[in-house]
Amino acid sequence: MKVTLKILLAVAVLLLVYMCYRSIMGPIEFKEERDRRETLIKARLIDIRKAQIEYKNLHKVHAANFDELSKFLKNEKIPFLIKEGVLTDEQLEKGMTEKEAVKKGLIRRDTNWVTAVDTLFGSSYNVDDMRNVPGTSVQFSMDTATLTSGSGYTVKVFQCGVLYDDYLGDLDKQLVYNLKDKAEKMNKYPGLRVGSIEEINNNAGNWED
Repeated sequence: MKVTLKILLAVAVLLLVYMCYRSIMGPIEFKEERDRRETLIKARLIDIRKAQIEYKNLHKVHAANFDELSKFLKNEKIPFLIKEGVLTDEQLEKGMTEKEAVKKGLIRRDTNWVTAVDTLFGSSYNVDDMRNVPGTSVQFSMDTATLTSGSGYTVKVFQCGVLYDDYLGDLDKQLVYNLKDKAEKMNKYPGLRVGSIEEINNNAGNWED
């Protein structure tokens, strides 16, 4: 009987030690994995923002969806500035401008019209993968709107994002719930996004606020 009690006690102690260990390491491991995933997602969202800004420069509105954005990147051309040479300190001190230096043949500034994807990201960039959230089987959500500023001007805006549930859903449920609960209480987007269709924020990422 005493041996059985000792065994049960040892098992209980080991279980308690393990639970204590997990209570400490669980949140640490969750944060490390969350940071790893979010680094990739943020980079993709920044690419989407870059493409949307160029799309709006050309069309005066944002792309309503990824099909439109992909077509723009693959088929349409935007200016690409070729720069050869820079003004020297001596030339700058003399007040010479780039325009004057170009006329004198001291430096070169030419504008070529190149396919948008080549100009923005390079010819090897996978445009078709832009819509996909890295490391998941889901796609980013995309939306556009027209808002009115405080001074009465109308502003075209867009929003692209992914929810915590979609890229962290396979991790600790309680820790994911805590993130969503915090976002809800602070009236924040429960995930990662760039831009907003609720406020004019200059296309900022919500991690950049």
